[in-house]
Amino acid sequence: MKTIRKENCESIFPYIACQPEKTSDHPALLIQLHGAGERGCGGNELDKVLVHGFQKVATDDNFKDCILIMPQCPAETFWVARIESIKAFIDEMVKTYSADTNRIYLCGLSMGGFGTWYTAMAYPDLFAAILPCCGGGMAWNAASIKMPVWAFHGLDDNVVSPNQTIEMVEKLKDMNPNLKYNLYEGVGHNSWEYAFSEETLKWMLSQTK
Repeated sequence: MKTIRKENCESIFPYIACQPEKTSDHPALLIQLHGAGERGCGGNELDKVLVHGFQKVATDDNFKDCILIMPQCPAETFWVARIESIKAFIDEMVKTYSADTNRIYLCGLSMGGFGTWYTAMAYPDLFAAILPCCGGGMAWNAASIKMPVWAFHGLDDNVVSPNQTIEMVEKLKDMNPNLKYNLYEGVGHNSWEYAFSEETLKWMLSQTK
């Protein structure tokens, strides 16, 4: 995998991309939204986005024809306050990498888990699949989420209540046949250690619109 860094105002958000050595003319994109502790203003702070997530399993074999994009949220705000900017950023990435718009995926943890749910509700036709981890959404609006979902939460999470994910899951159970979820007994806020694996990556990349 080769790494691409955009540390300043060249993009809507600073970001790091992990790209296989060989891709097709129109690769898939996997956008990953980090948690609150990884916010920053690019530059020396940009490496924070590498702390958790799919980059831990980022190899040419695992990603094949997919580019992992990890934007950084500014320190003074939150992903859920920047939903329109996330959409504009994804549009920019599609253009930059000539991506396949039938294979755009979104995942995130904690603050990024909220960002994943909220962005999927705002743009339900954009994603082939989403993976929200230890976040939550507006359960009353869950019906808008029709793409495949794999949600994760630790039942002992004392930072973001697991009820946030449970409420979303309960709403989606009868509406979305492509719903998967894992609720972990004895696991706290660090459910991302289970969510971002080769298994879940393979599942995501098998989905298409």
